[in-house]
Amino acid sequence: MSPRADPAVDNIDKSSKAEAPERLIGRRPSANLSFEEAQSMSKLRPEYTVERLHERQKGKLPGLLGVQVLSLDEGMLSAQLTVRDELLAPNGFLHAATVIGLADTACGYACLAHLPETARNFTTVELKSNFLGTATEGAIRAVAKAVHLGRSTQVWDATVTDPNGKTIALFRCTQIVLY
Repeated sequence: MSPRADPAVDNIDKSSKAEAPERLIGRRPSANLSFEEAQSMSKLRPEYTVERLHERQKGKLPGLLGVQVLSLDEGMLSAQLTVRDELLAPNGFLHAATVIGLADTACGYACLAHLPETARNFTTVELKSNFLGTATEGAIRAVAKAVHLGRSTQVWDATVTDPNGKTIALFRCTQIVLY
């Protein structure tokens, strides 16, 4: 028996998958989808537009930060915010939470717009950021790109740049899709 083997899995007749519980054969229901069904699960949903995303954020953190969605395309979203004094840390540099707020908003909006058709929502379960620089004025921009658009999880990367286009942060997050 291999170190990962489960006797319950090894002893079932896998030729009759329909009769075996999913947990026993170690396959998610999505693994049995056709290529066409899998491809359609996380396409850009037409009901999500730049305007609709702006409406969603009124009175919420993205609105308070002043996030502006610039574009929404298949597998990608770009957004920006203008650096203001209240978004700086006491040392005069851009507060890390501001950068994370922009990047997380860009990735979150992109995830929402790419949810599988039957999904209700999502929640972020992990995020990380590497800071490479800062800004003290002007507009910073985040470009979120899909890394993985699955039925149960999505992974998004965002690159945050300063007004001159220099990368100031790299961000990655994982979302659980909710049904």
